[in-house]
Amino acid sequence: MPMIHIQFIAADQSVQDIQAPLGQSLMKAAVDAGVRGIEADCGGSLSCATCHVMIDAPWADCLPPPVADERDMLDFAASPLVPGSRLSCQIALTPDLDGLQVRLPASQY
Repeated sequence: MPMIHIQFIAADQSVQDIQAPLGQSLMKAAVDAGVRGIEADCGGSLSCATCHVMIDAPWADCLPPPVADERDMLDFAASPLVPGSRLSCQIALTPDLDGLQVRLPASQY
């Protein structure tokens, strides 16, 4: 199965590099790899905001815009939103995201 590389950057600037299969959600990849800072309480059903991440340019430009339900759910994120705030359950891993850098908030609660 084709894999891509993703780098998670925690609020304390520590970095965790993972490999994840194409087609998987960013949230599932993080949970499967044990990335601290992705709680994913709802399991990816878009009914919580505990998989909030920040995707900076130029990576944000590689993503489709968030749907209305994602934008609404982001209002419940515990950490302040920034322009690149997304729910990782809504980001499907594609070849264009190989090398993706993802910043994690200080807290999901």
